[in-house]
Amino acid sequence: MADIDRLNEVIEPEARALGFDLVRVRMTSSEAGDGDRALQIMAEDPSTGQLIIDQCAALSRRVSDRLDELEAAGETIIAGAYHLEVSSPGIDRPLTRMHDYANWAGHEVKVSLTEKVNGQRNIRGTLIGLVEENDTPMAEIEDRTEKRIRVPLSAIHSAKLVLTDALIAATQPLDTSGADEIYEVTEEKADD
Repeated sequence: MADIDRLNEVIEPEARALGFDLVRVRMTSSEAGDGDRALQIMAEDPSTGQLIIDQCAALSRRVSDRLDELEAAGETIIAGAYHLEVSSPGIDRPLTRMHDYANWAGHEVKVSLTEKVNGQRNIRGTLIGLVEENDTPMAEIEDRTEKRIRVPLSAIHSAKLVLTDALIAATQPLDTSGADEIYEVTEEKADD
């Protein structure tokens, strides 16, 4: 499997050079076990919170070129075949950065934990926001029983917004160009 920290080191400057914020980088494998792998890059334009198709394509080309340069210089960051997928975070975006927990306060979230907190490993409720407790950043969530739970960010395996009418109203797209066109931009990579 690829070194995600190294991928972040390589990809983040490429995203920043285009004026984008990196939201998440991850490698996925096909559930069929056929070896089909994807390098998934999620980024956003900080002025809109999204990427349009042309921005996704520009980031895809830039990252692909940078990975090719590193490989030509002798550094193999991802061994084996994979394809590159670049996307916008979408409305029901993952919460991956500390400021996401402050920015999306008031919206419903689903959180999966690495270990139980208050007897729960999965929490669904309203995100109250980001708080600090004993110098530890914590997500505060009001669960469905109206009980407030504080979870250290380090204990969160994954978190994402839940699609609700309130979230849709808060994230009306600023740019709908290309919304009626659907096409996928991917590049195949393989070892030579």
